[in-house]
Amino acid sequence: MNQSELVMQGDWDERARSDAFHYICSERKDWDLESFFQSGEDDYNRLVAPILTKLGFATDRKVMLEVGCGVGRVTRSFARRFAKVMALDISQEMLERGRELQRNCDNIVWVQGNGPAFKSIPLDSVDFVFSYLVLQHFPTEVLVLQSIREMLRVLKPGGIFLFQFNASRTSSMNWKGRLAWGIVDVLWILRLNRLSRGTASALGFDPKIVGKSWRGAAVSAANVVEVLTSAGVATFEVTGEGTPLAWCSGVKPFRGVC
Repeated sequence: MNQSELVMQGDWDERARSDAFHYICSERKDWDLESFFQSGEDDYNRLVAPILTKLGFATDRKVMLEVGCGVGRVTRSFARRFAKVMALDISQEMLERGRELQRNCDNIVWVQGNGPAFKSIPLDSVDFVFSYLVLQHFPTEVLVLQSIREMLRVLKPGGIFLFQFNASRTSSMNWKGRLAWGIVDVLWILRLNRLSRGTASALGFDPKIVGKSWRGAAVSAANVVEVLTSAGVATFEVTGEGTPLAWCSGVKPFRGVC
């Protein structure tokens, strides 16, 4: 791993140790096991099932890859439907907790990745690849686009992809918030991690979300489309352009370079 990837791994290991459920799905801080995994099932039915139905994709005897699985919030739902689930995450701590929480699921393979590259996943090896609430945390647009290229690489021809990314370049903070986080970010970039987190805490921010491994880079939908078309993908759909919850789904072609 390079330095950026090591920082990402360390940040997510620490979040996993602190409160894995909250940092995986930060809409709540009071998750229990039942509600946490039920939210994953709800997201499968709300986000995944309609796309697979629309594209005529049957999960029986299929292999899928979840990019950024965390401790398996949605992974458990995939395991109920797919023959094999490759659950990939940069955080070893997340993977260990996920393995323990899903110890009765014998069709999940927990895989540590190095962020934007999935070196342990072979070319043309999975039927479906999915990512949600993950790419939005990558610190640069270059890394996000690299990850999308990797999704296409590991998909079999005719395989389906579905991923979410942040396509909004408009900050939700006022100028005071942007200034305060700017100071914290400069300290993080200078690798003054302890000072960065102390400053964030003093300003009333959560020190666990310091750095660009949480408030990652926005990505232009046009650049995502360029990656797809360069790979020969002709069947795809992008929704939510210009929003933090942009989605892209489609089919890897049987011909073309991916």
